[in-house]
Amino acid sequence: MATQMRTPYLLLLILLLVLHLSLVFSWKKDEFRNCNQTPFCKRARSRKPGTCSLIANDVSITDGDLTAKLIPKNPQSQSQDEDQDHPDQDPIKPLILTLSVYQDGILRFKIDEDQTLNPPKKRFEVPDVVLPEFVDKKLWLQRVSTETIDGDSGISSIFYLSDGYEAVIRHDPFEVYVREKGGDRIVSVNSHGLFDFEQLREKKEGEDWEEKFRGNTDTRPYGPQSISFDVSFYGADFVYGIPEHATSLALKPTRGPGVEDSEPYRLFNLDVFEYLHDSPFGIYGSIPFMISHGKARGTTGFFWLNAAEMQIDVLGSGWDADSGISLPSSQNRIDTLWMTEAGVVDAFFFAGPGPKDVVRQYTSVTGTPAMPQEFATAYHQCRWNYRDEEDVENVDSKFDEHDIPYDVLWLDIDHTDGRRYFTWDRALFPNPEEMQKKLAAKGRHMVTIVDPHIKRDEAFPLHKEATKKGYYVKDATGKDFDGWCWPGASSYPDMLNPEIRSWWAEKFSFENYVGSTPSLYIWNDMNEPSVFNGPELTMPRDALHLGGVEHRELHNAYGYYFHMATTDGLVKRGNGKDRPFVLSRAFFPGSQRYGAVWTGDNTADWDHLRVSVPMVLTLGLTGISFSGADVGGFFGNPEPELLVRWYQLGAYYPFFRGHAHQDTKRREPWLFGERNTELMREAIHIRYMLLPYFYTLFREANTSGVPVMRPLWMEFPSDEVTFSNDEAFMVGNSLLVQGIYTERAKHASVYLPGEQSWYDIRTGTAYKGGKIHKLEISEESVPAFQRAGTIIPRKDRFRRSSTQMVNDPYTLVIAVNSSQAADGELYVDDGKSFEFEQGAYVHRRFVFSDGKLTSSNVVPNSPGKTRFSSVCVVERIILLGLSTRPKSALIEPANQKVEIELGPLWLRGGRAPAVLTIRKPNVRITDDWTIKVL
Repeated sequence: MATQMRTPYLLLLILLLVLHLSLVFSWKKDEFRNCNQTPFCKRARSRKPGTCSLIANDVSITDGDLTAKLIPKNPQSQSQDEDQDHPDQDPIKPLILTLSVYQDGILRFKIDEDQTLNPPKKRFEVPDVVLPEFVDKKLWLQRVSTETIDGDSGISSIFYLSDGYEAVIRHDPFEVYVREKGGDRIVSVNSHGLFDFEQLREKKEGEDWEEKFRGNTDTRPYGPQSISFDVSFYGADFVYGIPEHATSLALKPTRGPGVEDSEPYRLFNLDVFEYLHDSPFGIYGSIPFMISHGKARGTTGFFWLNAAEMQIDVLGSGWDADSGISLPSSQNRIDTLWMTEAGVVDAFFFAGPGPKDVVRQYTSVTGTPAMPQEFATAYHQCRWNYRDEEDVENVDSKFDEHDIPYDVLWLDIDHTDGRRYFTWDRALFPNPEEMQKKLAAKGRHMVTIVDPHIKRDEAFPLHKEATKKGYYVKDATGKDFDGWCWPGASSYPDMLNPEIRSWWAEKFSFENYVGSTPSLYIWNDMNEPSVFNGPELTMPRDALHLGGVEHRELHNAYGYYFHMATTDGLVKRGNGKDRPFVLSRAFFPGSQRYGAVWTGDNTADWDHLRVSVPMVLTLGLTGISFSGADVGGFFGNPEPELLVRWYQLGAYYPFFRGHAHQDTKRREPWLFGERNTELMREAIHIRYMLLPYFYTLFREANTSGVPVMRPLWMEFPSDEVTFSNDEAFMVGNSLLVQGIYTERAKHASVYLPGEQSWYDIRTGTAYKGGKIHKLEISEESVPAFQRAGTIIPRKDRFRRSSTQMVNDPYTLVIAVNSSQAADGELYVDDGKSFEFEQGAYVHRRFVFSDGKLTSSNVVPNSPGKTRFSSVCVVERIILLGLSTRPKSALIEPANQKVEIELGPLWLRGGRAPAVLTIRKPNVRITDDWTIKVL
């Protein structure tokens, strides 16, 4: 009977999969809208500079903010202009402008309709993204001064932003900018007069507001409501950010002389199979945050908190040659055009002036990355799908057999009963708790997938409850939205509603998620949301959420709220004691607070390996530090050389996971011959060896927002050679990694920035900084270098999992600079709980200077803090670049003498070079001590 029931179900699934793949397999351009097919984008792009003639009126201080009304300078001529631009629009009503100043050089800039004039509905403002503690950092304006600037006929209002910076609102024509005190501008809005705000209005008789695309109709009940404006960055050589796109780190111009048939950078979360590399097309996530950087000025940021579809043009030099507008700046300038379908203007200027300053300022608004559990920073093994418990057990044992560590094994959609989430296919996984406990006995964990589409099946309790409570997103007619996804007919919880998020979180309790254990964590996929039969494979824009909010207004944040609810569920499951791990495909500003992100359904080819680096770097620049790409490529069958090179590079991604599609050949690391197994094993071992360094960097990201994986220019902001380099990257401030992106490569050109030397981490060989080195490349590794002047903590003993390494001793690798000095840090906590927030951690600073290594506490202990203890010691100290050849060292305060001898740079492998090593000092990582080289 069970077999008879499964047969039609399997046929349905096959039919559904064929439908999905026929729509999106090998990314079909025609399935998705371009700018010309998107009316708001087409209208905004067609406007000429100077079209906006709004002026700022009634400028005053109200409740500590600067407020103004934006009105047409000449209502009669404005009405005529509007007739040309928006032939059906009523005369423009005043808009309300609010400027607020916050600590650390942040200006918030809001424009909305005047609510006292009773617009047809209240425009959507994105909730639960801006931190409450940020709002408390507002500086209440006390005074504003006025002056005439740059030969204007009218006045501008100027007020304090931070030491060295001022905010300026020019009254006529309306313009807002930040400048150095009394000096050059750094970022501005509406300098080219492209601001446009389509106001909500009543529909006139005979008007047709509907939009159609490929057989889908958007009813658009509130009509046109788009917003667009220009943003200019001064002293900028390049701009970066606004993920997610599979393209270069430095954003290329999309309009202007020499740019033909280019699309804007699109921000619209979509389920895109095998996305194209080097494309401005938007994929799974959206962060409307752009960073400019230049040698002359430094770094500036602009963030627009808006969850509707957005399109952004980067305007090439000379785009405005015929505009007649002259901006006062002798510096380089990059102009951009920002366009969105709905919402309000709620934007933030970040004054910098350095790259780390801007990232810190942005994450002070949206939150710093969550501190992950330590196991999550190690290697993850995934496939769609590990078939059954026997397959899981076999894969797990093979890792041990081949001496390859891993920490997490993942199960995709087919572990469930008919793709009903929170269930198990009991024929394939009859004992899920026992399966998880077997992994946990080796210190390993499991991750299962939970997507937002709920199977519409009256026998499925989750669906019955959601239907009864009215918890689903509604269609335009007010009925539960019914779309197609992996289970077939599906509905989607309205995650905008906090009550529904709380309900969803309860589903992760051990009582509700039967078969789950404390070592099980979660993967959120398809949360853009993906709807196989929807317009552009997503939810219709006129679907309805809490309070009548249209899906068009919050689309890009849907996955964010789903991620939030899932993470909250795991926190509740552990009674607030266990750090969650949730991987999400869709993301939005603030997603960094809830877990990790990956770059989605990539392909097993060299171009996708190459583009993974700028994609992960861009995510880090925009707050999402815990990210990575599927090692090996999700689609296709990688040749062994590509797979090896991907492991060698992926070992340095913040999130390190191998994953593959069900139609690909199995590709666990032991399936490609003994030599390739050895190479992949060594790549994974490097990650495990560097876990103490990575974990320390995750703590830095958690406290400052500064990403784990960084563009070279973040560490070398004055070195112009680094500004567009996205083939190499920094891991923290100490490691530089250069990927190998072509098959059978024998040589690589590697630029090593700065004035100090760099040490090859495999050989200890020193290379001069500030020049390009042409290096011979072997199959054994990708080039990686330790920066002179740094100290990196390692753990050199290899276990089955990171959990089994907890009490292992440390190695410190000291790479001295030309002053024979170096420094570094080590952060350690229990790796799993929230007790670190009460001070239960060890954070040491190591300084080597004048022949003496000192360990000191970064944060002094204070009364009442929870203490963290560790029995770990430093077992080896490696000295690279030392100008002398000492024979011994003295440890204080123990007054103990230890030998300095030549020892292996690596403990594994027979070819490790011999380097100066202080053996077995056995000093505790929790203690203060010094070691003097004699």
